[in-house]
Amino acid sequence: MSIAVRRLLNHLPHLPGRDSRIRMRNVRDAQRASFMESSGYRTFSADRYERSLRRRRAVRGMLYWLGAVGAAWVVLESARAVQIF
Repeated sequence: MSIAVRRLLNHLPHLPGRDSRIRMRNVRDAQRASFMESSGYRTFSADRYERSLRRRRAVRGMLYWLGAVGAAWVVLESARAVQIF
């Protein structure tokens, strides 16, 4: 289930007569997470995943900076063009 759908379901008001605690949540209980990890459920390296997150964050930051520099360049060139005429 996608994150957007989960968030939508979590923000819907609960119906009367139903238990409001029965909702999907992102937080898993510690015992279950520990059991899953010890049983070999986690097959990927957390370090590798964290590195990919860092890379994504760095690329996103570079794209923001490139966009800002590009916008500034367009403004400067437009100002020069207006100055000429």
